[in-house]
Amino acid sequence: MTRSLDARGLRDLVLDPGSWKSWDSPVPVGDVPESYAAELARAARETRQDESITTGEGLLRGRRVAVIAGEFGFLAASIGVAAADRLIAAVERATEEGLPLLAAPVSGGTRMQEGTVAFLQMIGITAAIARHKEAGLPYLVYLRHPTFGGVLASWGSLGHVTIAEPGASIGFLGPRVYQALYGEPFPEGVQTAEHLAEHGLIDAVVPHEEIAEVADRALRVLAARQTWHRDVADAERPTAEDGTEADDPEDGRSAWAVVTASRREDRPGVRRLLRTAATDVVGLSGTGAGEKDPGLLLALARFGGAPCVVLGQDRRGQSLSAPLGPAALREARRGMRLAAELRLPLVTLIDTPGAALSKEAEEGGLAAEIARCLEDMVVLRAPTLAVLLGQGTGGGALALAPADRVLATANGWLGPLPPEGASAIVHRTVDRAGEMAAHQGVRATDLWRAGIVDRVVPERPDAADEPVAFCRRLGRVLGEELAGLLGRDDGERLRTRLHRYRHLGRRGPATIS
Repeated sequence: MTRSLDARGLRDLVLDPGSWKSWDSPVPVGDVPESYAAELARAARETRQDESITTGEGLLRGRRVAVIAGEFGFLAASIGVAAADRLIAAVERATEEGLPLLAAPVSGGTRMQEGTVAFLQMIGITAAIARHKEAGLPYLVYLRHPTFGGVLASWGSLGHVTIAEPGASIGFLGPRVYQALYGEPFPEGVQTAEHLAEHGLIDAVVPHEEIAEVADRALRVLAARQTWHRDVADAERPTAEDGTEADDPEDGRSAWAVVTASRREDRPGVRRLLRTAATDVVGLSGTGAGEKDPGLLLALARFGGAPCVVLGQDRRGQSLSAPLGPAALREARRGMRLAAELRLPLVTLIDTPGAALSKEAEEGGLAAEIARCLEDMVVLRAPTLAVLLGQGTGGGALALAPADRVLATANGWLGPLPPEGASAIVHRTVDRAGEMAAHQGVRATDLWRAGIVDRVVPERPDAADEPVAFCRRLGRVLGEELAGLLGRDDGERLRTRLHRYRHLGRRGPATIS
C-alpha cells in the first residue's frame, strides 16, 4: 500500500509551491464533557491543527482551486459539528467565487463523541456539494486511506471524477464495527481502492505523484466552458477534403460493402480516435453504482480545443459472447448527467454490432435502459453530437443517436437489426442480407439524403487502411462541430433538436412553432 500523506503533505505535493492560502478560522471548543475536551486538545497538539478538516485555496498548474481535506491524525478525521461548519463554509465560498473544488477525504466517519447531531451533518455537507455542482462547477475527489462511514456516504462519493490512493481501505461499514456486530472479520479484498475501481465505483487508482497531472487534465476539460473559444481559435481547422455538410457523400459503395467494411477487425475505434486526435483525455470508469461494461468507454476529452464528455462504444470490448449490456447504457447515462451538470457538450461514438440478447440482459432492464438513454439524451440541456463511427445496430445504437448534430463516417451505418437479421425476418433466410441493407437505406449516404445524418466524413477508401489520417480528419471535424454547438443558445438548440426528431422522415415542409 502507498504510504499515506497527511493533509499538509498532500496539499504541498499537489499545489503549486507557495500558493496555499488557508480559509480556516479558529474553532472554539465550546461546552463539552471534560474527557472529550481532553481528546480534542491532545489531537490538536499531535496534528498542529484545531479540527479534522482543513480548507483553503491554492494554484494547480496556475489555476486557482479550492481545497477541502481531512486529517486522520485528528480523531480519525471524524466529522463533528465544528468540522462540518468549516467544510460547508469552504464549499459555499468555492461556489460563490466560481472555483473548482478538490476534496481529499480520509475518515473513520461520524464523530461518536457528538452523537446523532454529528451524524446529521452529512445532510448539510451534501446540500452544499449539490449546490456547487448545480452551479456547473467541477468537484474532484481523491479518496485516501482509510475512508469510511458517513464521509464516504456523502462528500466522498459525489465527485464528477473520483480517484483513490493505491491500497486505500474504502467502505461504508468499518471492518472493526463489522466484526464486533457479526462476530467474524469482513471479507478480505472487498474494501480496497483497487476492488472499487474494478467494479466501476471509482474512476481510477492514482499514486500521489500523479494526482496533479490527472486533476489538471480533468480541469482543462471540466472548467473549459468559459474559455473554449480561445483554445478553438488556435486549433487546426478542417480542410475542404475533410467533407462538409453540403458534400454529397455518394462514392458508389454498396450498402453491403459499407457493412462489411465496418466489421473489419483492424478498423480504428474510439480508443484509436482518442489517442490520435484528442487532447487532455481523462478516462472515467463505470456507473459509480457497482457496474462496469467493457463495451462502453466514458472519458473527458477535447477535440480542437473544444471540451466534451465522450461516450464511445468500444469495438474491442464487444463480442458475440460479451455484447453491449444494460450496464453500458447505465454508464452512458452517467456521462449524460456529467455533461448536463457541467454544461459540457456530449459526444457519442456509435460502433456496436448490437445490444445483448440474453436472460441477463432482460433481467437487467436492457429495453428500459435504452428508453432512459433516449429520454435523457433527447432533452439534455447540453450540446450533443453523435457519430456513426462503425456499425450501428439496433437499440444499442439508437440509445446514443438523438443528438443536435449527427455525423457518419463513410463506412458507418445505422439499422434496426444487422442486415442478416432483417433478411431472416422478411425472407426467412440470411442470404439476402445485402439486399435488405440496400432496401433499408442503412448507408451513411442514404442517411444523409434522408436528413438523418448532417455530414459524412470521408474514408480513403477505408479507415482501416489509413487509421492515423482518418482519425485526424475526424478529429478536425469534431472540433469544428463542437465549436459550432457551443456557440449556440441552449434554448434554441434544444427546440431545434426536438423539432428535428418530431419531423424526422416526414414528407413536406415543417416549421418550428
